[in-house]
Amino acid sequence: MPKNIIDKDKIKSALVSTAGQLVRAHSSPDEALGELFIDVQKRNIYGDGKVFVDLVPKLRPKQLRQAYLSEKNKPDFDLQSFISNNFTEKKIHQAEPYINGGRGIEEHIVALWHHLERRNRLDRGSLLALPYKYIVPGGRFNEQFYWDSYFIMLGLAANDDWDMIEGMIKNFAYMMRRFGHIPTANRTYFLSRSQPPFFSHMIRLLSRHKGKTVLIEYLPYLLTEYRFWMRGQSKLGKSEYQSYARLVQVSDGSLLNRYYDNKLTPRPESLREDTDTAGLDTARDPERLYLHLRAAAESGWDFSTRWFNSASGIASIHTADIIPIDLNCLLYQLEMTIAEAYQVLHQPILFNRFKKLADRRARAINKYCWSPVKNFFVDYNFHKQVPTDCLSLAGVFPLYAKIADAKQAAAVAHMIEKSFLKEGGLMTTLTESGQQWDGSNGWAPLHWIVIEGLRNYGYHSLADEIKRRWIATNKKIYNEQHRLVEKYKVTNGGGVGSGGEYPLQDGFGWTNGVLAALLNEDHHPKL
Repeated sequence: MPKNIIDKDKIKSALVSTAGQLVRAHSSPDEALGELFIDVQKRNIYGDGKVFVDLVPKLRPKQLRQAYLSEKNKPDFDLQSFISNNFTEKKIHQAEPYINGGRGIEEHIVALWHHLERRNRLDRGSLLALPYKYIVPGGRFNEQFYWDSYFIMLGLAANDDWDMIEGMIKNFAYMMRRFGHIPTANRTYFLSRSQPPFFSHMIRLLSRHKGKTVLIEYLPYLLTEYRFWMRGQSKLGKSEYQSYARLVQVSDGSLLNRYYDNKLTPRPESLREDTDTAGLDTARDPERLYLHLRAAAESGWDFSTRWFNSASGIASIHTADIIPIDLNCLLYQLEMTIAEAYQVLHQPILFNRFKKLADRRARAINKYCWSPVKNFFVDYNFHKQVPTDCLSLAGVFPLYAKIADAKQAAAVAHMIEKSFLKEGGLMTTLTESGQQWDGSNGWAPLHWIVIEGLRNYGYHSLADEIKRRWIATNKKIYNEQHRLVEKYKVTNGGGVGSGGEYPLQDGFGWTNGVLAALLNEDHHPKL
């Protein structure tokens, strides 16, 4: 068959193959280890709950449970020794081997890609096998994370490492075949939730290198991703349902999405933190609270006042009541990418179908998520049927997705320059709460979104100034401490970021990726 002829039968076969040949993974540690798991996490043996759930057991879960129950009440029993004898701890790779005061920051990033590279072809404890090599964020995050990976890929593209990019995309395709969606990362305890859906952006990035046939090759997986987020449409046809799983039907009948999770228990990697949060408001149903905490974890913004119902803090979290502006812009882009793939396939009916779905979503975003009072895009509380009060960098996603009008874009640009832009870059929100996705913390992925969004509407000077300040902050810390970290402080002279459930992490995948992509622009200016 000539190369320029599309094999539609092959595409149909691929669609069938991704439609649901799902394989059950090993149980999450909380399910597999029972009382042992609860005791270890509640006693805070490691200080960071993720350490224990990442250990590799030497025995089968049933044997471990039996051994624990038979030994725990003995007078000389020591829980730490029991863990050491029955689990293998994989060392966390830190960035210290690459500390070199004489190395430039771009050379440092290239060295870090090798340091952060992983490969595992067998399931080991909670870590799930993947067929290809991948890049991890770093520190405690020793897996292929979903939305982190797109920003890592930006840096890999700057280094022309397209084989790694394609391998990581194939890993995501593999996880969709195996689990029906892309989980937060390749861990058993992450399988009940996803993350911001950047898969279509990964495909578009690869298409820059390989051409638009990539859209056709990965169309079955784009559709699998879409089905995951849109699951429950038949339920919403019944009057008693306003929301189901990740899908919400708003008052005019439009379908929008929210973050969600399929479980109502504490997150295994943060059991102590979640149960402590539940203890802050004993009048609240703990299962509903755990759902909202898990949904915030799916958002990637864990945690932020975006999800809080009041200034009282995290105990008021209600993520699943909110239609997030960023999520719906990403799903608009997914719908547009699917439409374009069908256009390349010369399927006008299917192209028009997904184009109409995207157009309807764009109209709904503008109707429900634009605040004429704030003059900015915000999230929407569909239970109360009102926009939320929180101003955050998520409000720039409509510019990134190109669905804002010129007047809205001007208002957003003005707000960014007036309120969010500080000496060291962009604040995540305008609220100082102590949560890591708030206040003076600046994050690499959000800087990329804002810079690209502003460029889409011609605000190049502002985008360049944000870029300049963000690069300067990264370089300042690198020159002082010879490391790149997950988040930075952008006020009061700048520094490393703070807040969150764990210590600041070095590495760091998406910081490296965005910084490399921005620095590469200076070497290869856009026309």
